[in-house]
Parts: sequence; C-alpha cells; structure tokens
Amino acid sequence: VTHSIPACIGSMTINGKQLDNESPVSIFAVNKCYETVQDGTFFDGSGFAALVREGYKVRSDVNISLEFRTTAAHGVLLGVSSAKVDAIGLEIVHGKVLFHVNNGAGRVTATYEPRGTNSLCDGKWHKLQANKSKHRISLIIDGNLVHTDNPYSQSTSADTNNPIYVGGYPADVKQNCLTSKSSFRGCLRNLVLTKGQHTELFDFSRAFDLRGVFPHSCPGAEH
Repeated sequence: VTHSIPACIGSMTINGKQLDNESPVSIFAVNKCYETVQDGTFFDGSGFAALVREGYKVRSDVNISLEFRTTAAHGVLLGVSSAKVDAIGLEIVHGKVLFHVNNGAGRVTATYEPRGTNSLCDGKWHKLQANKSKHRISLIIDGNLVHTDNPYSQSTSADTNNPIYVGGYPADVKQNCLTSKSSFRGCLRNLVLTKGQHTELFDFSRAFDLRGVFPHSCPGAEH
C-alpha cells in the first residue's frame, strides 16, 4: 500500500499508554477531524492536487464533471497543459466559471455568469460539466448550458501531455489555459473525466502530489 488511509483515527493506545496526538514529533498531510463531515476533498487555498504523473492527453474530446463548494470568488478548478500552447483550463474568476480551450490556434472561452455575483460562491454544492468535442466547447453549471463560438474550427485537438492539476498548480508549472494563480479554497467531489466510452473517477488520495489538500475530508461548514 503506497497511499494513506482516508479516515479519522483517535484514542490510540500502545501497551496501555495513550499516544499524545496533540503534539506529534512530526506531521505530514494530516488535518483535524470534523464533527460534521461531508463526502468530498478539502482544499485549504494554499496548494493543489496533481494527478496522472505520466501526462493526460485531452486530444479531440473530453467531458469533465465535478461538484464544488466554496465561499471564495476566485480559484483554479482544473488545468491540463502542454509545453506548447495546447491546453484546457477551468477556473472561478469574480464568481464566474470559465472554461478555456486552446487546440493550438488560439484560446477560446465559455463563460458562465450567474445572476447573483456570489451565487456560485455561497458555500453550497454546485454541479459543473465542461465538454470539449473537437472545436466545440460548452459548460453546464447546475443544469444551465453555455455554448461559445469557436473561430478556429479547423483546429480540433488539444495535444496535452502534462499532469492534471486540480485546485491550483506549482509556481514553476506553465498553464496556458488558466488566467488565475489563486488556489481553490473549498471542497471538490466526484471528479470524472470521460473520453468516448472510457470514464475515469479520480480519487484524490491517489494523487502523486498533494499540497494543502485533504482527501475524503470535507468539513460540514466552512472553517
């Protein structure tokens, strides 16, 4: 087993002596346990999760779905880039959700603007779906669909080969389809990427790099 247990552990005794878990000798990626907890992964606003070390290939089609809960008006949701310009990116900017795609010819953006400025940043769960089908891109937030025209209809494939960064990305990593550098603060769950018949649900506890991210531990209320 190479990854940690996503759980809360308390009142541990060894040879009848209770361990003091309030002042450990060392600690790494351990968060407090919450009285009320929900399904989801908590992002504390300082880091990111990195998935698919060998690189994720978006190419012509991908459908991304996830649920998010936040009180912040800014934050990176997801980015997959390449060493060139090809990339995709999902982010919250000024309370709007932006889905950017660059198939090599130029960046195209679908923007979902809620009626109320803070209506997506209200600490409640919202469902997001972002779809790229060749040069067509669309965004569905809580059932509301946004399409956008793509002037570069000849360019259909985003030839990415970098990891999937969720909730942020390292300072030394280039992201061609993200405008924000703000790490996401809040909770994410049910991240699924679908390509044709292949559907993959990503488990954050299996990420190859986690910073400021606590898998399977979403506090019931914002702390």
